Amino acid sequence: MIKARLVIMLLCSFIGIMGCFAQQRYLLSLEQMFALADENSKTLKVETSAVLEAEQAIKVAKNGYLPDIDISLSASYLGNGTLLDRDFSNGQSVKMPHFGNNFAFKASQLIYGGGAITNSVAMAKLKKEMANINKEATRSQIRFLLTGFYLDLYKLQNAIKVYDNNINLAKRVIKDTKVRNEAGIALQNDITRYELQLKNLELAKRRVENSAEILNYDLITMLGLPADTYIQPDTSLLNQSLLTHDLTYWQNLANNNAHAIKQSSLAVKMGECSEKLAQAERRPTIALIAANNFDGPITIEVPAINKNFNHWYVGVGISFKLSSLYKANKSIKQAQFNTETNRLKQDNIIEQTAIAIQADYTKYLEAYDEVATLEKSVQLANENYNVIENRYRNDIALVTDMLDASNQLLDAELQLTNARINLIFNYYKLKNSSGNL
Repeated sequence: MIKARLVIMLLCSFIGIMGCFAQQRYLLSLEQMFALADENSKTLKVETSAVLEAEQAIKVAKNGYLPDIDISLSASYLGNGTLLDRDFSNGQSVKMPHFGNNFAFKASQLIYGGGAITNSVAMAKLKKEMANINKEATRSQIRFLLTGFYLDLYKLQNAIKVYDNNINLAKRVIKDTKVRNEAGIALQNDITRYELQLKNLELAKRRVENSAEILNYDLITMLGLPADTYIQPDTSLLNQSLLTHDLTYWQNLANNNAHAIKQSSLAVKMGECSEKLAQAERRPTIALIAANNFDGPITIEVPAINKNFNHWYVGVGISFKLSSLYKANKSIKQAQFNTETNRLKQDNIIEQTAIAIQADYTKYLEAYDEVATLEKSVQLANENYNVIENRYRNDIALVTDMLDASNQLLDAELQLTNARINLIFNYYKLKNSSGNL
């Protein structure tokens, strides 16, 4: 979090100093971006709040271990009574002391609750653990989403450079063609054709710039950065060494760390805990009880006795819901079905995770092969360009040949860079699937 704040302070200070410019580019690595997301993501803040709520729920559940204490105090006005025969005849008024008072104190401490409190606390702890896993899963999803945006922005910025090179080459061809036209070697139609090609390149570049603008806005919004920030991906990212472990390593990593597997495992434990809570309903509860009552006047006598009467008691109370004998079994059966459903879901999630890991690993290896192939393509395109350039300097090749060779080289370099970016993306996708991002 300190690193995240430092990055924000640096960015904001740069923006403040360079505020006179329309938009500034800031170099941002993936790790710095992750730190900013951890600090500023509104989605992650929701999950953090859910964790705090779950922590408070544990404290609430533990209240069941504490004694219950009730105190009451009252003062009242008593009206005169009426005394009647059993057949409601011969009614006569009975004078009563008019001031009544009551003070009562009662305390009880649960000794045995059938496991209800213990399992309620255990359930609250499991819910907190689930909230933490949900938070980690959300963090991984956000990081993977940001990684995709970040790498796509890298591709688009690289494509803009390629379009700039192509535009410069097109302008050069137009210039040379105009010279040839004045010398009577080229036609006006050739100039028009290359000018049309230039316009198409400029339009294509503009579309790529717009796409980059949209991606940049998505990134700075998710990272909580100022609106005039333009993110420049770190080009050294392509030089980082990536893990090349075998499939078994990634499968084991997923079995131990994949968030979906952890969530399904916790769901089974929560189901088992629900079973214990349901079973607690048909068990008795035992508690220590102590009480004291201070009342006046004494109204059980006629005439009433205008005195205070204090009495207290201590003891053990046992209670049992007879209705649980025919109601609890249904709740227990429902909880058992729920647990079994969660076990089946867990088996399915483990299987689907293994399938996803295998697919992601295959794509990861395929990306390595693609990079190796395109590296060879760039080598061949370079050799071809050098040959054509040498011929062009010796007036053996046309400028169009030079343009074609240059375009082939630029396209090969663009594909190679994109393939390296795709390799990194597949690596992070594998990390995300295995719960390691």
